[in-house]
Amino acid sequence: MQILIHGLNFSPEQVGIGKYTGELAIAMDATGHSIHVVTTPAYYPEWKIHKGFSGRGYSREKLNNVSVIRCPLWVPKKPTGLKRIVHLATFGVSSIPAVFWKSLARPDVIFVIEPSMFCLPTSWFAAKLCGAKLWLHIQDFEVDAAFELGILKSRFLKSFVGSIEAFMMRRFDRVSSISPKMLEKAIEKGVDTSRIRLFPNWVDCNKIFPIEHSKPLKEKFELPSHKTIALYAGNMGEKQGIEIIVDSARKLAIRDDLHFVLCGLGAAYDRLRDYAEGVENITWLPIQEDCRFNDLMNAADIHMLPQKSGTADLVMPSKLTGMLASGRPIVAVAEVGTEIHQVVSRCGIVVEPDDLIGFANAIDQLHLNREQRIAFGHRGREFAVKNLSMKAIINRFVSDLVELTS
Repeated sequence: MQILIHGLNFSPEQVGIGKYTGELAIAMDATGHSIHVVTTPAYYPEWKIHKGFSGRGYSREKLNNVSVIRCPLWVPKKPTGLKRIVHLATFGVSSIPAVFWKSLARPDVIFVIEPSMFCLPTSWFAAKLCGAKLWLHIQDFEVDAAFELGILKSRFLKSFVGSIEAFMMRRFDRVSSISPKMLEKAIEKGVDTSRIRLFPNWVDCNKIFPIEHSKPLKEKFELPSHKTIALYAGNMGEKQGIEIIVDSARKLAIRDDLHFVLCGLGAAYDRLRDYAEGVENITWLPIQEDCRFNDLMNAADIHMLPQKSGTADLVMPSKLTGMLASGRPIVAVAEVGTEIHQVVSRCGIVVEPDDLIGFANAIDQLHLNREQRIAFGHRGREFAVKNLSMKAIINRFVSDLVELTS
């Protein structure tokens, strides 16, 4: 089977959507399928074109046997609402010739990843010309999230853009997303239930697994070995609401045996560093290489998963899978009834959005109760192994592809 993947983010980005798209392409290639990718130069989560890439022209490369075309992309230094739209639009436009060029090889399936919705018309038209089936995979409801977070505010614009997005989604043969709640959102937009598929983000439980606590493990990252470590590792953008972690660190500064760690980069990084000025019980770490990531996840005693109000069912944090697989408890922010709440409530503590006191108290509770941390961690690991295995999820995806093309 020949598959053309059209998406904004791809390897070697280490976090977020690019990580999963890259792993999907490599896994599909390993099963004997011919995979072609139209994407951008790596830039996420730093919002800066990575060394060795250029956003000014087209380039071609091979990742194993996967054929990759990278298209021109404008990346704003400070991604405001309007700048984000221009950023997404540049790929929407620059990817047009690459998608049509690749469609001349008559792929069986064109697999489109949202964001960005700017890609949808191009892939739809290319599929009509070459006879390919169309599969839309929603990693992030970018339009809804942008308005929920106040990045975009015009009600007319929301209605107009939302109607275009819904119109295009209904033209696809398959629409998948990473959680049942996000699929409900797609159905609300008019997608027929017969076309809906659940395609969750996965975790390689052989790469992320529990390691017994040891002082050298924490010292590897220059963390205090005698303290309980509360860790956030991932993108530092606006929708994460990381301010609640900084405020909790301030509130719990009286605990001299508790320390907070924030690992990652993102659009809000500089603002968060300024916001945390004077908070001495926080260590800031850069993004870690894959070979060190499992050690980092196990250096934590508690994982933290903040989230701004209204976004828990519009985006499903990819970082959650690694937290679960590491066998450590989680303190999360989510409304009751959301997918995040349903998952984390069995292996950690969930508080309502904007509940600073509840979030800080949950961290303190787990900090003081090692047995509870161990019990929650075991449940999280068990859930990851049973439900989020990379091999099982990819196999189901291949079966769905065969069904679609037959």
